Amino acid sequence: MKDFSYITNSSPAFIENMYNEFVANPENVDDEFRKFFEGFDFAVNNGNGHANGAAAHATGAPSALTSKNGWRKELAVYRLILGYRNKGHLLANTNPIKKRKDRGANVELSFYGLSEADLNTEFEAGNLIGLGTTTLKNIFGHLQKCYASHIGVEFKYISDQRKVDWITKEIEGNFANPLPLQQKKRILEKLNQGVMFEKFLHTKYVGQKRFSLEGGETTIAALDAIINKSAELDVKEVVIGMAHRGRLNVLANILGKTYEQIFSEFEGTGEINQTMGSGDVKYHLGFGSEVETTGGNTIHLKLMPNPSHLEAVDPVVVGFARSTANILHDEQYDKVLPILIHGDAAIAGQGVVYELLQMSKLPGYAVGGTIHFVINNQIGFTTDFSDARSADYCTSLAAMTQSLVLHVNGDDPEAVVKCAEIASRYRSTFHDDVFIDMVCYRKHGHNEGDDPKFTQPAMYALIDKHPNPREVYVKYLLDNGEEDARDLAKEMETKFWADLQDRLDDVKQRPLPYKYQAPQLLWKQLKKATAEDFEKSPVTAVKEADFDKVFNAIMSLPEGFTPLKKVDKLLKDKIKLFNEENKIDWATAELMAFGSVMLDGADVRMSGQDVGRGTFSSRHCVLRDEVNDAPYNRLANIPGAEGKIRMFNSLLSENAVLGFEYGYALASPNALVLWEAQFGDFVNGAQTIIDQFITSAEQKWNRMNGLVMLLPHGYEGQGPEHSSARMERFLIASAELNIVVTNLTTAANYFHALRRQLAWPFRKPLVNFSPKANLRHPGTYSVKDAFTSGSFQEVIDDAEVQAGDVRKVLFCSGKVYYDLLDRKQKENRKDVAIVRLEQIYPLPAKQLEALYKKYKNAVWYWVQEEPLNMGAASFLQMNLKHINYGIIGRKASASTASGFMKIHKAEQEEIVNTAFTI
Repeated sequence: MKDFSYITNSSPAFIENMYNEFVANPENVDDEFRKFFEGFDFAVNNGNGHANGAAAHATGAPSALTSKNGWRKELAVYRLILGYRNKGHLLANTNPIKKRKDRGANVELSFYGLSEADLNTEFEAGNLIGLGTTTLKNIFGHLQKCYASHIGVEFKYISDQRKVDWITKEIEGNFANPLPLQQKKRILEKLNQGVMFEKFLHTKYVGQKRFSLEGGETTIAALDAIINKSAELDVKEVVIGMAHRGRLNVLANILGKTYEQIFSEFEGTGEINQTMGSGDVKYHLGFGSEVETTGGNTIHLKLMPNPSHLEAVDPVVVGFARSTANILHDEQYDKVLPILIHGDAAIAGQGVVYELLQMSKLPGYAVGGTIHFVINNQIGFTTDFSDARSADYCTSLAAMTQSLVLHVNGDDPEAVVKCAEIASRYRSTFHDDVFIDMVCYRKHGHNEGDDPKFTQPAMYALIDKHPNPREVYVKYLLDNGEEDARDLAKEMETKFWADLQDRLDDVKQRPLPYKYQAPQLLWKQLKKATAEDFEKSPVTAVKEADFDKVFNAIMSLPEGFTPLKKVDKLLKDKIKLFNEENKIDWATAELMAFGSVMLDGADVRMSGQDVGRGTFSSRHCVLRDEVNDAPYNRLANIPGAEGKIRMFNSLLSENAVLGFEYGYALASPNALVLWEAQFGDFVNGAQTIIDQFITSAEQKWNRMNGLVMLLPHGYEGQGPEHSSARMERFLIASAELNIVVTNLTTAANYFHALRRQLAWPFRKPLVNFSPKANLRHPGTYSVKDAFTSGSFQEVIDDAEVQAGDVRKVLFCSGKVYYDLLDRKQKENRKDVAIVRLEQIYPLPAKQLEALYKKYKNAVWYWVQEEPLNMGAASFLQMNLKHINYGIIGRKASASTASGFMKIHKAEQEEIVNTAFTI
């Protein structure tokens, strides 16, 4: 929306010329001025202020257009309207406990050259806000009611005029309409549930942490309204992500988790729905249900399990929603609604929210819009909002994606519910993110045992005296003509308190029977992995006919497609390699794995930075036409493949993108989902997702996941940011068969590792330390038979030696193998065996022990490129107890690698020299 303040300094002729242009060619006039002229008949004749065709004035008040220089007054009123639309939110009464900070809105009458003397003058500008020709008093009052009461609407940065028109119509027209009595009763019912639930827990479980919703109970009415309205708009599923504050209340009063379950968890007597692992605290657990809405629709609800790391769950929720829409709703993303419930300090402070917003409109990550609901209790842990952000609002980052923000007073539940319904309709209409910033307060400290007066004595003096949202609403209903409000509220309170006590006394609720969806049934068919499952991998070979079908498809280009000359030569070289040597290189093996999985009927999704071509120009899965830049995915036309390929270049994000892909895989047990880091070192930007979800979710929440992480790794003299994916971090976190860690040396073993992900009767995250230079190393190439027979090899023995001749065994993993092999071949050493540990976790200890017996006359050394305090050395020392061996590697270091090529080469040579001389 534009500010036309310069108009008041222009001549009458300027206005007249613009009007004449509007009469002749209205489409040539700016949208805002066209509305201005359409709102009333406006013409200026040499500055005399006479209007043509002015409307009759029912009030008999003087008209601005009949006075000298009246057009200036009309423009001033028009600017006043624009001012309130743009900046009214800055003075809206959204804070329930104290006066808002003055943000300098400058929308008083005098700022526009108006005064109280003009209040009874009629203005045609009233037509612009749906009032017709009316007095300035009515216009001003309407603007204050729409934009400066209990709701503040922030949308001045939105450039799409359709959205602007939609918003202004809602706020200036529909928002003022009273709610029907039935809906008021529904609001009171949900407030009653929210308030009494917290009161009951506070009374029964004194001092126990529950992270109560007290002060923000209107959240329950808001979520109820979003779900009911969205169901009317044909949303089939809602996926919710939130932190722990208010979680128990949402579980009980939105998702319908039985009170008996919740109370028994507090008592510590409930059945723990945990088939393995150590579980998690009650305010982190997830839940799924089906509920019947007020409109008679049945809708699936899911609350995702979450860690205490605030906002980390956000991309997981959105990825889950995208995946569900792909599987169950034919890629109609508006059928699945993600709702993210934020705290004000967290949404402002956590960078993952920024990353997620940047993803919201990208082709690979869009979900048809997310509703963000902020429980703004004006405090983060114990930090005042003035210390928690620099922006005016915790939601100020919404402007980045031109997302609508509705700031609303949490003590006005009707306004909150109206905002919830507007948000639902806006999302459905424009498929955009929308934010509801509900300003409320936190009744207790960070938890129920924390005294907030240590840090906010003045604020909590106000809160202690403040009635809860239910009491505020009952008083409002009484003051506004709802005579039965008090009796209704008392009746609800008595009944609900009795229900709570009954349920605590083991009287069960009867929620709707839950119907498992297709992906959930697939999860239920999978088993819990045991140590025996990792002793030998399942057969993952493909039929020769399927091999040929995939290979021929990926090596063929459609008619009329003009590849880059380099790419054309690359494909021809791959064909030549196969025809002449019967070999497949690393990148081709990867595409062969993808294509064979698709032939099996499973989808493949991959994302990351530049994954279409591959960071090291190796994959070349998505090609570009040299003439018209049109893309072509080489996996898109495999005859008979029912699975789909979904490959997306990501934004420059690790944290949110990895979280998204984890969430996607969580909803798709039979999809091969991969994320590739540009360099393995960059994965540290996603450490939160790794720690809180990937390595621990199965133990905490009994949630399996088959996500594959490809982390380019290897010491090649490229410095400390391009060498190490920090294998040691993953190995430190390896326990209870939680993940699989591999560092592979052959194309065929990579092929089998990928196929094994879906061949297992369970799912595990795979962390693969991918090669860089070795992508093109001839030693990694594999013959066709290695793909059409066999399975993944956890350990690869040295086939070039006789066991009795071996006096030294060098066992290693990944790229360093080829450095050692090169030296061994140059020196023609028959007394040295090189054993490759392809899978580091779960550690194939029995296979290694068998080789230890085989080479019983040899001394063993573990050789690694990484410094001794990194890599697999410490992990092996802790877990490989039955083999005596020494360790060779770079000396311990604070940094992963040297940035000087000369030093790198010297260190690398020293490793190899040491391995062959000691």
